[in-house]
Amino acid sequence: MADPEPSYLSRFFSSQFSRLPYPTQCFKDEVILVTGGNSGLGHEAARHFVRLQAAKVILAVRESQKGEQAKLSIEASTKVQGVVEVWPLDLEDVRSVQSLAAKASSLPRLDVVVANASISTSKWSLVGDVERTIQVNVLSTFLLILALLPKMQEQDMEGRIRARPRVVVVSSEGHETTAFAEQNAPRIFDALRDQKQANMDERYDTSKLIQLYLVRALAERLSQSDKPPVTLNAVSPGLCKTRLRRETPLVAQLLTSPVMAMLARNAEDGSRTLVHAAAADHGETNGKYLRDCKVTE
Repeated sequence: MADPEPSYLSRFFSSQFSRLPYPTQCFKDEVILVTGGNSGLGHEAARHFVRLQAAKVILAVRESQKGEQAKLSIEASTKVQGVVEVWPLDLEDVRSVQSLAAKASSLPRLDVVVANASISTSKWSLVGDVERTIQVNVLSTFLLILALLPKMQEQDMEGRIRARPRVVVVSSEGHETTAFAEQNAPRIFDALRDQKQANMDERYDTSKLIQLYLVRALAERLSQSDKPPVTLNAVSPGLCKTRLRRETPLVAQLLTSPVMAMLARNAEDGSRTLVHAAAADHGETNGKYLRDCKVTE
């Protein structure tokens, strides 16, 4: 008989205390875009990409001033100038997503997209006619990915051999914990914007589960396409000390602070999982879920 699957909690604790390899992969000559690159995991991943010889690292951020501060921090620590750029991106605004995609069309190439930006909030609100968490974490994130795919699939004009482009969606182990009651509704997205039935305590985890469904579905479609292949995967960085909890009520933050202090990885440790998932492969991770720098269920 096969060994039983470890429980969620045992896997979580084992994961949090696992040692993650320091990134050494080469990103020489590659153009990389990181959403939410001004802080936390995105910022530290961008720092690694610059250190690992990327030609251009774009920080796609909501607040340009914070993006510029992040750029200065990366340049100071890596001693590399002229690689980091700051581009505006507001995932609550579809027009902002479209504007960034249009700007990216003028890039000479685009090798890696790290879809890192997300929100976690217990407050229900609408952006247009969509609940805000779903708009930011799901709809705008995948609108951006779809809009950038044509640029990523362009052939090298100079005939050079390029590594297969990669898209990394930053997910969460929390996707395992959501009941996702809305999946039984006749129209799922209608149910997700209904305030009366919204369970906002699990909405972030629900959004991460929907992300995984979309990663698997889109990766399958891409693998069947006659266009140049792109690797699309999802990665869980584990519980990390970042600003993701900034919209969590203060009381809840205080109650969970001892757990964060004891168990949470720092942002640099967590960012290693993003860099690993973004590294060149031959499609081995396409449509896959990665945890602790390994493909897992």
